[in-house]
Amino acid sequence: MENEENKKHIDANIKLVIIGVIVIIGLFTLFSTAYTISAGEKGILLTFDNPSSELVGTGLHFKIPFIQNIVVMDIKTMKSEVEIYAGSNDLQTVYGNIAVNYRLKESYVYPMYNEVGVSYVTTILEPAVLETSKQAISMYNAEEILTKRPEISEKMKMLLSQKMESRGIIIDDVLITNFDFSEAFNIAIENKVTAEQNALAAQNKLKQTEYEVEAMKLQNQQLNSEYLKYKELELQSKALDKWNGVLPQVTGGAVPFISINPTT
Repeated sequence: MENEENKKHIDANIKLVIIGVIVIIGLFTLFSTAYTISAGEKGILLTFDNPSSELVGTGLHFKIPFIQNIVVMDIKTMKSEVEIYAGSNDLQTVYGNIAVNYRLKESYVYPMYNEVGVSYVTTILEPAVLETSKQAISMYNAEEILTKRPEISEKMKMLLSQKMESRGIIIDDVLITNFDFSEAFNIAIENKVTAEQNALAAQNKLKQTEYEVEAMKLQNQQLNSEYLKYKELELQSKALDKWNGVLPQVTGGAVPFISINPTT
């Protein structure tokens, strides 16, 4: 009788385990059927890996477990950063980092997935960024690349937009986050800047010297003028000291002196 009770107890436990497994499977199946599509996204429903051309919009949706899957594609603005290298028109190698803000047109979501898949950025966009960057940079010399960065960015954006138009990829902006040259060129630029700074310093020193010389000339002229006036006054003073009080009598000449006879 004890054996029968143990058997019933074991059977009950087995039933509980089976029920638990069934519940777990049921919950897993239920949750695996539900999915959500967020704002700025579109879904492509796959039935036995066959994509449907009808896009799934924002919200909560359900799919058939083990038969259907969902692929989510972004249509909001995204950012891709690409390392580039190119040659300027004066044969200098340029290295840089380009940041591209892009988005996929909704009408091109299904064709893009069907032809390329979800990795279209690395397959299509990034190679195009490298190609158009080389094309744009080759229009400028090294000095212009350093001073005309906004203009080069606009040129890259125009070329990239034209290339991506047929693929349904909209280019919102292209930003040059960094530009660099070879080590030899950087050293040459540094030496040039140093030489220009030294030349400017020498020129300023020369101008300062010329100013000081001119100032000294003016000062000497002023001193000479004052010295002459002083000597003239000194001579007049000495003449007065020697004068005996008798005015000279002069006849003829342009400026005659008045003859005054002292009263006796």
